[in-house]
Formats: sequence, C-alpha cells, structure tokens
Amino acid sequence: MDSEIKTWLYDILQSIEEIESYFEDRPKRFDGYINDIRTKRAVERNIEIIGEATNRII
Repeated sequence: MDSEIKTWLYDILQSIEEIESYFEDRPKRFDGYINDIRTKRAVERNIEIIGEATNRII
C-alpha cells in the first residue's frame, strides 16, 4: 500500500477517534449536540478532514 494512502487512512482514523472523544462523558443525543456550537464545529471540521482524505485516496 502506498505510504500516502496510509497517511490519509491514518488521518481518517484520527478524525473518527476525535469525534468519538467529544461524546465520552455525555450521551450521544442530537439535541445536545446541535445546541453545543463548539462541539458541532469541531465535529464538522473532522468530517471535512475525512472527506478530504477520502477524495485523495480515490
């Protein structure tokens, strides 16, 4: 496997783990998420990273 692909896959994994970490100490409820602007922006940024890495792999 190409080393660049491994790097992008690692970025995807890191972003997923980071998103999961935002919800470790509280329930995963949409209404709580939508009202927490900081968490919402952080999750959105990580989703952007996942999308960018996925596009580079493809």
